[in-house]
Amino acid sequence: MTNQRNEKMNLVAAARQQAAVVLEDIHDPHNAAAVLRSCEAFGIPEVFLIFKEEKKFNPAKIGPASSASANSWLQFHTFSSHEECFATLRQRGFSTVATVLDSAVESLFSANFSEQKIAWLFGNEHRGLSPEIVAAADRKIHIPMSGFVQSLNLSVTAGICLFETTRQRRNGEWQNFLLPEGEQRELIAEWTK
Repeated sequence: MTNQRNEKMNLVAAARQQAAVVLEDIHDPHNAAAVLRSCEAFGIPEVFLIFKEEKKFNPAKIGPASSASANSWLQFHTFSSHEECFATLRQRGFSTVATVLDSAVESLFSANFSEQKIAWLFGNEHRGLSPEIVAAADRKIHIPMSGFVQSLNLSVTAGICLFETTRQRRNGEWQNFLLPEGEQRELIAEWTK
C-alpha cells in the first residue's frame, strides 16, 4: 500500500462517527445502495439490515454504480428480527431514532441529536417502518414538508437525516462523536485485508 493510500485511510477512519443506519425490509437493493452511499459520505461506519418480509440480499454485493462502491468501506450486520437487532444496538449503547410520517412527533427542524451513539431507522419504500420498530424506537422524527406530496424517497430521507446529524455534531463538540482510536485502527485493518 502506498503512503498516500495509507494516509487517506487514516484520515477517513478518523472522521467516522459513532452512528449507524438500520434498514428494515428494503425491497429494492438499489435503494439500499443509494443509502449506503450517503452513509459512507457522512462517515457512518455501520449498517444494520433487518429482513422479515422482503427477500434478503447481501449489502456488500449490491449496486456498485448506485453506491459508488461505498459498500466496500462499510460494516454490515444482518438480522431476521427487529428484537435481535435492537438488542445488539442497545447492548452497544445506541439511541434509536425512527423516521415516521406523523407531524405530531418531533420535527427534524427542531430536534437535537446530541446522543453520543445514534442509530437512524429507515423502513420499506412502500410501507415505511413496521409499527413494532416505531414503538420500540427511543425517538420518532418527521421531516416537515410543504408540498402536496408528503413523503420522500428512502435515500433522500436518509441523506437529509444523516446530513442534519452531522451538521449538528460538527457545530458542537465534533471530537466527542468520533470513533475511539481503537475502533479506527480496527477499521483500517479491515480495509487493508
